Amino acid sequence: MVTQTPAPAEATHGLTVIPEQEHREKAAAHQAAVDRLTEGFLARRHAGVKHPVEDFLFTYYSHSPGKLSRWHPGVGVLLQGDQLDHAEWKHYRATGTGVTLDVEGFRRDRASMIGFARRLLSTTAATPAQLGCFGLHEWAMVYKSVEHGQRHDQVPLRLGPSGTDEVVEAANIRCTHFDAYRFYTPSAKPLNALEPTRESQTQMEQPGCLHANMDLYKWAYKLIPAVSSDLLLECFDLASRIRELDMRASPYDLSDWGYEPVPIETPAGRAAYARAQKGFAEESQVLRGKLLAVLDQLEGLEDRAPQP
Repeated sequence: MVTQTPAPAEATHGLTVIPEQEHREKAAAHQAAVDRLTEGFLARRHAGVKHPVEDFLFTYYSHSPGKLSRWHPGVGVLLQGDQLDHAEWKHYRATGTGVTLDVEGFRRDRASMIGFARRLLSTTAATPAQLGCFGLHEWAMVYKSVEHGQRHDQVPLRLGPSGTDEVVEAANIRCTHFDAYRFYTPSAKPLNALEPTRESQTQMEQPGCLHANMDLYKWAYKLIPAVSSDLLLECFDLASRIRELDMRASPYDLSDWGYEPVPIETPAGRAAYARAQKGFAEESQVLRGKLLAVLDQLEGLEDRAPQP
C-alpha cells in the first residue's frame, strides 16, 4: 500500500486550508492519543474503582473522554472534503469546498464566556507569580477532619488528623483561588489571609497558583471548537502534571498508589515545591498566551470562508 504525502496547507480566503487526507490523519492520531490518556480512567470507572490523583481531570472537570476524543482544527481553518463529521457538529458550517468554524455563531452563543475568559486570562497573565503558598489549600480542605470529615476518605492522612491540623495552624495560608478556597473546611476558612470570591476571581488569580494553571484546561475546552485539539491536549498535559504535584504535596499518604510525598511541612519540601511551582508558572504563561491569541484571532477574524 502506497501512502500519499499530504498536500501542504495553504492560505485561502483568510483561512488555512487542510486537505482531506491530512485532516483525517490528524483526527486519527488525536483519537489514538486520547485513547491512551483515557484508557485507565475508563477501565477504573467500569470496575467501580477510584484513583485519588488521575481521576481528577475527568471528574472535577466536565469534559468527557468522548468529547476530548473529537478532533478540532481550531479557528481560522478550512477542512476540505465532502460529508465531514464536523459539518454536523455545533459551531461548524459547511461551505462550497469544506467545513469551517461558524465564527459569528460561536461568538454570539458564547459571548459571556468569551468575555470572562479574556478578562481572567489577561489579568492573570499580567500578574506576578506568587510562590509562597506551598500547596496548603489541600491541607485546609481536611483541617479539623475529625470534626468535619475528610475529603478522599479512602486515602489516609500522612501525618494523621492532629499532625495535619498542626501544620495548618503553624502556616500562613494565602490561597488566591476561589475554587480551592470554597472547599476549605469551615474551621479553615478564617485562617486564610485572603477571602477569594467568584466576583473577585479576575482580580485575585495569579500564575503561581497550581489550580489556576490546571484550569487552563477548563478554559481550553470551554473555547472548543475555536481552540484546536493540539492546544487542548497541551493544557490537559500540564493539568495532569500539576495535579500530581498538588497531591504529592497534600496531606494524603499516596504511597499505595506509588507517589512519593513532597513534605511541605519541612524546609526541603517547601523548597522542592516552590521550584516545581515556578516551572509550572512559566509553562502556564506560555499556554495562557496561546489561549489569548485564539481569542484575539476569534475577535479579529471576519467570517471570510467561501460561501456555499
